[in-house]
Amino acid sequence: MDIKGIESLPVFELEKIYNQEKKEKTQNFGEFLKDALNNVNKTQLQAEQITKDFTIGDDVELHQVVLATEKAALALQLTIQIRNKVIEAYQELMRMQI
Repeated sequence: MDIKGIESLPVFELEKIYNQEKKEKTQNFGEFLKDALNNVNKTQLQAEQITKDFTIGDDVELHQVVLATEKAALALQLTIQIRNKVIEAYQELMRMQI
């Protein structure tokens, strides 16, 4: 039985891999929140549009209206809860003594 040793990667290859991973993760927390809020807004607008289409008599079923409305409501509730947790965390940090 022949066992071969583990070959080491040259340093420049490790640096290349590190830089590639770093480039892929460039979105900061502010951008993440902005994207999340935009998605919630889109969900709200879609629910509003589906509701309007239903009320004017377009080809929209009632269950589609209910699903879109509930999806928008859940997204808004989740956003509010995240905001509350962020505010609590900020307040806790401000109470800390250095």
